[in-house]
Amino acid sequence: MPLQVRPGSRIAQVNVSARAVQATRARASSVRAALCLAILAAGAGCMTSKVDETRQMASSIQANESIVLLTKPQLEGVGTEGDFLSCVQEKLGGELVHPQEGQSSKRLKDGAVPFKIYGEQQFTDAMFPWFEPSTAPANAAGLKTLLERPGVTERLTQIGVRYVVWLDGNTRKTNGGGSVACAVGPGGGGCFGVGWWDKEADYVATVWDLQSASELGTVTTDVTGTSVLIGAIAPIPIITPVQSTACNRLSEQLRSFLVGSDLVGPAPVAAAGGG
Repeated sequence: MPLQVRPGSRIAQVNVSARAVQATRARASSVRAALCLAILAAGAGCMTSKVDETRQMASSIQANESIVLLTKPQLEGVGTEGDFLSCVQEKLGGELVHPQEGQSSKRLKDGAVPFKIYGEQQFTDAMFPWFEPSTAPANAAGLKTLLERPGVTERLTQIGVRYVVWLDGNTRKTNGGGSVACAVGPGGGGCFGVGWWDKEADYVATVWDLQSASELGTVTTDVTGTSVLIGAIAPIPIITPVQSTACNRLSEQLRSFLVGSDLVGPAPVAAAGGG
């Protein structure tokens, strides 16, 4: 005979408790999903970005010429992150002459290669000791003095690098608040509260022409964003990609600057196919 459960019996109470737990968990999942959707929708407006360009000379790079990206030497303070430099290298769309392990250049939509990108380490080794952090020129006047040294111009011609792009700046936390607390008790555990923090990614790319010993101009980007950590049963992080957005914005504008998209007249670059 099938087991019959009388209302109010211990077995019936256990069944009711199990259903109550399942319903509570379902409601918690619904609340968590709603919070995620709401924060993600609001997150679209939690980041601002600005890109500026200043050109001092009308010059553009050719497809067979090379640039090198270097982090500007810092006597004090925090310098530009190595992973940001690698990101810009990949996103510029040029052919990487000395790619790092696992690194590949991002091809443009038409497959064209606007220029070549020489490796940072290979460049400093080839030009030793002139571009070491303690001896690298700090301005166009210092660059002109350096190019007058015996053998420097010949070495640059040998490795084929014409432009140096100095990257300066970093990503830093600027503000924050709130808190998230997590606890475990006899009835279970969970996290509650809201925490947030602001980050700013501020970078400057200065372009030097090694052939004319002059500064062509600068490209700057400033990206700010707010990230949130929600304690809703389990911690839910909503991270704003401040640094990667700065890399994308700076790379796009820097590529346009290098190939001379803003110059009046015929297209300055006859882009060659990818090699």
